[in-house]
Amino acid sequence: MSISVIVVSLRTFVRLWIVRAFGWDDGLMVAALTLFIMLNICCIVGSMNGIGHSYKDFTSVITFKKALMWWWLGQMTYIWAASVAKISIALALLRLTVQKSHRIILWGLIGTTVSIGLMFWLVLLFDCQPISYFWHKVDKDSKGRCLPLSTLLDIAYFYSSLTILCDLMLGILPAFLVWSLQMNSRTKLAVGGILSLGAFASVAVIIRIPFLHYYADTNFLYSTFQIAIWSVIETGLGITAGSLITLRPLFRWLLDGTMSYTRNTPCPERNSRKYPLSSLKLDSSKGGQDPSYWRPDLDPDDNKSIIITVSSPRRQHFALASNSSEEALYPELGLTHSRNHVTIQKTFEQVVTERPK
Repeated sequence: MSISVIVVSLRTFVRLWIVRAFGWDDGLMVAALTLFIMLNICCIVGSMNGIGHSYKDFTSVITFKKALMWWWLGQMTYIWAASVAKISIALALLRLTVQKSHRIILWGLIGTTVSIGLMFWLVLLFDCQPISYFWHKVDKDSKGRCLPLSTLLDIAYFYSSLTILCDLMLGILPAFLVWSLQMNSRTKLAVGGILSLGAFASVAVIIRIPFLHYYADTNFLYSTFQIAIWSVIETGLGITAGSLITLRPLFRWLLDGTMSYTRNTPCPERNSRKYPLSSLKLDSSKGGQDPSYWRPDLDPDDNKSIIITVSSPRRQHFALASNSSEEALYPELGLTHSRNHVTIQKTFEQVVTERPK
């Protein structure tokens, strides 16, 4: 939980302050973190009340009821924490896709995640009638009924299988996203590997599968502690890995030492980066990097002038959504249907004058 809080906090800082493009995927990841914190609270308080202990360790029926109640609350919270994290990762990848087939796959994964999450949540919610019978069933005077444990176990296996499939798809799809990019193989592997981090959660799901049969164990609270542990690890891995892929601008910001990383601010005082805008002072000849190399009309001895180079805006050709939170992997999309194109740069001379006293 601590690692997830730190990484999501860094992600929020990147999106709100550096990139200044807080999107739906970022908001959903913050929501997933909130649910994950609630899940950890349920696990901590539940452990203090007996989760992980054998029935014979309980000396009070009231404490036993509290342990079952906190287990029930934890599993209800887990489903939505894990599902919302997966949806956030899918939306982040969706912003990088250009092919219709990839978008269909991602929307299909989002729909599948919502469907199986809602299905499993409703099954667990109405597992017992009334709902409170789940933790009151240890009281001999209480009345109610629950689904057969074999049915609940089959649904748990079905949910875990689809979860693994969705996680693996989220891990494999980035390879196809970067396949057609104009970059060397090493860079493609690095970018694809970073974007595939969100699939790490499937490791915990796979490890959890052999323990699912303990749902049907009579010593429920003691036998299912492995299920609880790996469910927490699954959710934490998904949130952490899904947020790590968004921290690339943070390293640029730290290396540049600038106060902002916004793409909407052309002012040199607020954005002194070399990309996309740059200000070049007149200096001695340095070949093609010196403005006088391509502007022979400039005076190289003029120290009061600054040459500002501005790349032509391409928002009318390729514009990210207003709530976009991802750097474009396809910067050439929409510029032209031909592979041959140019980027226009305008240069102008700014003369610094002193005010009269």
